[in-house]
Amino acid sequence: MAAAKIAPSMLSSDFANLASEAERMVRLGADWLHMDVMDGHFVPNLTLGAPVIQSLRKHTKAYLDCHLMVTNPSDYVEAFGKAGASGFTFHIEVARDNWKELIQSIKAKGMTPGVSLRPGTPVEDVFPLVEAEHPVELVLVMTVEPGFGGQKFMPEMMDKVRTLRKKYPSLDIEVDGGLGPSTIDVAASAGANCIVAGSSIFGAADPGEVISVLRKSVEVSQNKS
Repeated sequence: MAAAKIAPSMLSSDFANLASEAERMVRLGADWLHMDVMDGHFVPNLTLGAPVIQSLRKHTKAYLDCHLMVTNPSDYVEAFGKAGASGFTFHIEVARDNWKELIQSIKAKGMTPGVSLRPGTPVEDVFPLVEAEHPVELVLVMTVEPGFGGQKFMPEMMDKVRTLRKKYPSLDIEVDGGLGPSTIDVAASAGANCIVAGSSIFGAADPGEVISVLRKSVEVSQNKS
């Protein structure tokens, strides 16, 4: 069974104090730190790149779960590997022709390969990547359109999660977008075990309590199944 992993989205943190925000999240029980990398092309926003990962890595041993919302993910593999990224998740929509090489290059740089899909992309598109000789180790199901924080959770995306969980019982299945105490039970019962949450954690009066609620929901759902 894939363990519960709670990944606060650092895009919602105080960027001027990234190191202390990372330390605070880990202290409050975060398993991973989710890093949203946007190139201003695949999605309209421009966020952070390898230099920020490299700077943060000097201040934390945490697993840096990097989600690359970029048009040419292969251009970033070497830099992110050197910077100290732990996970490198690319989008299937921009890697249909070269995902095999991409996965191998990610692994060669010591990172864990993952694949993400936008809400409009059929879940079947990622099956070959999970079943390949050199497979991805995580599938990220976007529960909002990528590119902006604070959007509303799309419950209809849970069919993708259910399909993946039924087909791949031990796969890390991540959900990202609109997750918080009011939406976690739907995601957890569908089979998601890696939970990305930004504003619901960073905007809370007690972020540690939110992390705990998210984890408990995943664990309760897993114990039922």
